Order: sequence, then structure tokens, then C-alpha cells
Amino acid sequence: MVALDEGTGYVVDGDAGPVAGPAVPWAALLPGLDPTAMGWRERDWYLAPELRPLLFDRSGNVGPTVWWNGRVVGGWAQRADGEDRVAGASSPAGWAVRRRRRSGRRRSGCRGGWGDEVTPRFRTPLEKELAG
Repeated sequence: MVALDEGTGYVVDGDAGPVAGPAVPWAALLPGLDPTAMGWRERDWYLAPELRPLLFDRSGNVGPTVWWNGRVVGGWAQRADGEDRVAGASSPAGWAVRRRRRSGRRRSGCRGGWGDEVTPRFRTPLEKELAG
């Protein structure tokens, strides 16, 4: 058992020490309603409070997010012409995402044979701005 900021946590014996960060920095573009961002009531440990009004709609659904080393750093949207637009992603996350797009690699998961356009039915405030 270990003490947490909010309550008690349970770990395997001998696994209570500090955890090293990733060996290689990583960036990811996750789609809207992804359970990674939706599954936590308290989100401050991976999402800055000032990003919430931009990335969540009024019902509490998350839009597409940009992640950098385990934290949400911005959002993205797809324009009608298929271009991906990224906002809020500060360096080096924004740089990594733009480099990934320029290299020709595509997002995994959400396109899966359905064509190149992804049009959500309900957009978050940031999606509306970026897709416009």
C-alpha cells in the first residue's frame, strides 16, 4: 500500500520506487471520445485545466487530442479538404506532430478503410475553430 495525494494506492511488493520516463519522447494524435482521455474524473495529472474548455463539449465528451509523453498538450481537427490542423501543442510536441504529418505517416485507427475524411457529429470548441 502507498499513500497518494488523494487516498491510498496498491502496488506489487517492491514496485513502489520512482518510475523512469520513456526512453524516447513520443507524440500521439488520439480521436475524439478516446477512452484514454474520457476515463478519468480527475484529469489534472495529464491535462492542464485551461485546456478543458477547448477540448471538451458541454456534455463532457472529449474531442481529438494531441499527446506528448503522456500528457495532453493540445487538440487537432480535420478540415473538409482532409488537412489535419493542430493547435495548442507547444514545442517539442507540435514539432513532432508536424514532422509526422510531413513524413507521410497517417494517423492509425480512425481512418481504417473508411476514406480520408473524419467528420464528427458534435465538435468541441477547438475543433470548430480548427476545421473552419
